[in-house]
Amino acid sequence: MNAPLPESVRKAIESASLDDKYRLERGRAFMSGVQALVRLPMLQRQRDAASGLNTAGFVSGYRGSPLGGYDQALWAAKKHLAEHHIVFQPGVNEELAATAVWGTQQLDLVPAQRRHDGVFGIWYGKGPGVDRCSDVFKHANMAGTARHGGVIAIAGDDHICKSSTAAHQSDHIFKACGLPVFFPSSVQDILDMGLHAFAMSRFAGVWTGMKTIQEIVESASSVVVDPDRVRIVLPEDFAMPAGGVHIRWPDAPLEQEARLFDFKWYAALAYVRANRLNHNVIAGPGDRFGLIASGKAFNDTRQALADLGLDDASCRALGIRLHKVNVVWPLEAGITRDFATGLREILVVEEKRQIIEYQLKEELYNWRPDVRPDVLGKFDEGEGDHSGGEWSQPNPSGNWLLRAKADLSPAIIARAIARRLKKLGVPDDIAARMDARLAVLDARERELTELKTDTGERTPWFCSGCPHNTSTRVPEGSRAVAGIGCHFMAVWMDRSTSTFTQMGGEGVPWVGQAPFTDERHIFANLGDGTYFHSGILAIRQSIAAGVNITYKLLYNDAVAMTGGQPVGERPEGHSVLQIQKSLVSEGVRKLVVVTDDPAKYQGVALEPGVTVHHRDELDRIQRELREIPGTTAIVYDQTCATEKRRRRKRGKLVTPARRVVINELVCEGCGDCSVQSNCLSVEPVETEFGRKRRINQNTCNLDYSCLKGFCPSFVTVEGGQLRKPKKDRRGDLSALPPPPEPTLPRAETAWGIVVAGVGGTGVITIGQLLGMAAHLEGKGVVTQDSAGLAQKGGATWSHVQIAERPEAIHTTKVDTAQADLVIACDAIVGASRPTLAVMQQGRTYVALNLHATPTAGFLKNPDWQSPTARCGDVLRASVGEGRVGSLDAERIAVQLLGDSLYTNPLMLGYAWQQGRIPLTRAALRRAIELNGVQVDANLAAFEWGRLCAHDPQAVASQLQTQTAQVIEFVRKPGLDEIVATRVDFLTGYQDAAYAARYKAFVDQVRAAEAPLASTRLSEAVARYLFKLMAYKDEVEVARLHTDPAFAARLAEMFEGDFKLVHHLAPPLLARRNDKGELVKQPWGPWMRVAFKWLARFKGLRGSALDPFGRSEERRGERALIDEYRACIEELLRGLSAERLPLAVEIARLPEEIRGFGHVKARHLAAVRPKWTQMMARWRADPTSARAA
Repeated sequence: MNAPLPESVRKAIESASLDDKYRLERGRAFMSGVQALVRLPMLQRQRDAASGLNTAGFVSGYRGSPLGGYDQALWAAKKHLAEHHIVFQPGVNEELAATAVWGTQQLDLVPAQRRHDGVFGIWYGKGPGVDRCSDVFKHANMAGTARHGGVIAIAGDDHICKSSTAAHQSDHIFKACGLPVFFPSSVQDILDMGLHAFAMSRFAGVWTGMKTIQEIVESASSVVVDPDRVRIVLPEDFAMPAGGVHIRWPDAPLEQEARLFDFKWYAALAYVRANRLNHNVIAGPGDRFGLIASGKAFNDTRQALADLGLDDASCRALGIRLHKVNVVWPLEAGITRDFATGLREILVVEEKRQIIEYQLKEELYNWRPDVRPDVLGKFDEGEGDHSGGEWSQPNPSGNWLLRAKADLSPAIIARAIARRLKKLGVPDDIAARMDARLAVLDARERELTELKTDTGERTPWFCSGCPHNTSTRVPEGSRAVAGIGCHFMAVWMDRSTSTFTQMGGEGVPWVGQAPFTDERHIFANLGDGTYFHSGILAIRQSIAAGVNITYKLLYNDAVAMTGGQPVGERPEGHSVLQIQKSLVSEGVRKLVVVTDDPAKYQGVALEPGVTVHHRDELDRIQRELREIPGTTAIVYDQTCATEKRRRRKRGKLVTPARRVVINELVCEGCGDCSVQSNCLSVEPVETEFGRKRRINQNTCNLDYSCLKGFCPSFVTVEGGQLRKPKKDRRGDLSALPPPPEPTLPRAETAWGIVVAGVGGTGVITIGQLLGMAAHLEGKGVVTQDSAGLAQKGGATWSHVQIAERPEAIHTTKVDTAQADLVIACDAIVGASRPTLAVMQQGRTYVALNLHATPTAGFLKNPDWQSPTARCGDVLRASVGEGRVGSLDAERIAVQLLGDSLYTNPLMLGYAWQQGRIPLTRAALRRAIELNGVQVDANLAAFEWGRLCAHDPQAVASQLQTQTAQVIEFVRKPGLDEIVATRVDFLTGYQDAAYAARYKAFVDQVRAAEAPLASTRLSEAVARYLFKLMAYKDEVEVARLHTDPAFAARLAEMFEGDFKLVHHLAPPLLARRNDKGELVKQPWGPWMRVAFKWLARFKGLRGSALDPFGRSEERRGERALIDEYRACIEELLRGLSAERLPLAVEIARLPEEIRGFGHVKARHLAAVRPKWTQMMARWRADPTSARAA
């Protein structure tokens, strides 16, 4: 029985608001690290006002993961920022943004004109942006800050290269530029250390750096927002130079350097010392082993100690001292030496290359011999080994202790701590306790190594309808080089695209290659955001060098990679017209605009020589441009599909009244539509007649490139709209009794929850709902989202840790074997190695969604099979048979709620009802309400999930009356049913006699196979002889399109006054492309009348009067039937049990002969050699000769 909610919690739930993170004056608010960076300048302004200062703030920078959403958060908080006199102006690039921030400090040089006592500044940028800004940072830092100004440069580092082209670490570049470096370890630290960073910047006259990484800045937690929470102490033991340390004019460069080297750094150190920014967290008088760490590594060290069973009391008893470093450079020596005093050994725990370790060794090197402990970090040393560290070794990497590459985890750190403690000596019971904890980690890692996880993967991909699906193609015989942005993903697609550069260097490596190669030309992809940032300089360099290159400027009207920000850092964006003027003025030899909508350029004045073409002409245009000497360019103009979806939801863009539907009976399952569109919304659907295709109407972004697939099954429904499920056809919650509330777990230690799923489906929203609900209950909570490229259909995770007390949570991610619950919203991601690693036998419960969502692998492999069943097996093997609860949540969501969007909240309700989430129903429901998106439907989804867990049969009874609109995997019928279905179909296709020929031949095969007690060959022949006999000529296509069942399906899917348009390439009427292939074109409603007449000609099929029977394609199809029958008859003459598998394999070959026209011809040509080889194997078998 759960205790009733305390009155304080109930009031908090009722009064909470999403605006608390920016509005709340005091108390606790739930916010992410990015939102804390938005709140930080507001807190600084509040503190200044309380001190009688009239200050303002200025924020500028350039987006990039993990700070990709910072600018959007600032825009969203515009009214709050304005109230605090804070101006946000994004930079064209990082360097110019930093220069603008530098300008805020120069206001002190013209005091008569300034309106404020000072302006404090924040610069932000991804790690590579820090590198780019080093010149500005050096100049501005030497010049100094204003007395009431101050600057923080915030770096977004990607230690594991998760969403970057290179792993990066900004500590060293900040150090090289002379900026003291703060490294916060939590969202609260971002606020607290941010205020200290401003104060240090003002006191010492330096710019300060703040290093953030995904695990911190993309985490969220409940934090204290009181403006006076941080007590700032200004040093009294530091003597300032004459004239102070702040910005001035005139100011000679060497005088600036001297002031920085002689005073400003030491003033910063004095500030660290006065405010004890670096301090012991655990300490005792008899300590012998020290741990020193900062940022995420500090959190991981805390967790590692907990994992080893070493709480604070145990650490003190063992003599373990733990030191937290908030300012990693320069490392304040006095505090550090106090920490080191009395210790025999210090282990430095830091991710990436050493920064604390080197300083620590330097500060202790010439110190008193009696207080000079051994210092270890990246590399291990044996007892008494003083050989000089890593640089004195030929190759020390064989002796890693805490690796510099990739990242660290609590598990890695725990092993290092245990190793060093054992060398120092610990009691047997402590050693046994540590060994037992490490054994759990070892067992999990061993299980993962031994576990065969053939469960597929979620490779990030272009969104449905993405312009890059088409724009990144290159002509046969050419290659392209990649650029920064979503289109970078072309490197792992079939795009002949490889290598890349830093942002703004696109195509320039060719300048260094062209003089030394026989290759004449390349293409270079360049995003519109990159072009405005710095890419125009790359084009200028290529023009200056005179190299043969074609730039494809991919204009999708948004900086899509980081969330759809406007191009050009201004509300109106940066238009194609502006770009084409710039490119022509730069001197490109030829410029062409390619677009999905050429009509919008009618009457528009373009530069002389610039032409506009439809995207269908891209291949031809590229082949022409590659023959033109010099630098040419294509502006590919098509708005980002996801941005279109956003604008449609906001009412800023009209949704086209045009939807694509595939007639599954006409579809051959050839996959040419996937080849042409590269689109994930073209999905497999299993039918009685094999795998076909369908359009997922929920995810389709209305790009229509799938229509280019050479197949007559495509129909566009124009003028109507998708029919919304009627309320009486949705599930009725009131018809079922509410389930009882489960007994909820109590989280005395961190309760680990991992939500795993597909990017873009709301996985991160579930994590945020859990986080907000925990905050509302006053519990400790940390959530950490792992997105990056995952937003493009890849794997994504949300880690959530909940505890009764905030102090019980040490890290932002659930570590190895630490998950109590995994909500696997997608089976493939749920069974991937990163998710499996957090599971533990007997501890973890898995709520598994069984719906089989296709991966990008299906686009290349039409025979792709969903690994969902294997995923379930792997999960049960990982956590135990009774600890996996599964359901097809998407099917339930679609049928009961009308949309797959409600799948994940349904999974949340399911997991909660299982008693696996330590939060109340009231808090979770309030969190859903606060989220403010489709509140009623999401609440209903949560309740349906609860019912699925409590009474699945009752939910099933509601489903039985619904019409499914999701992939249904058809049960496997018997041979008699297979034949009967196809006899009926062939009778409609031609006549009873034609169907009888089919049945007679299958009966012949069945009789020959009967002595083998098998029907495998008979089933294969039944399926594939039918496939060949039911070839889809013009008459059959007409018959299937006018089938009343297809019309009824359309009527069920759509409503309104709509018309049907067919997309066909009649051989006698269609034009051909420059490859000689027929090209489809739309045919209006009158075609359906023609179809009805045409369908009556089926009796003429194959006769002398067949109007279509004389074509090479039709004659080939009829000949193929006879060839297949002859082949099967030959197989029957030598059939035996041993040879049956090969016979079945041969009989199934027509499965690979798919499609229409040139597509079918290409597939047949590919099958021919295989067929010949198999028959050669059959004939070479000596049993064949005896049988003959």
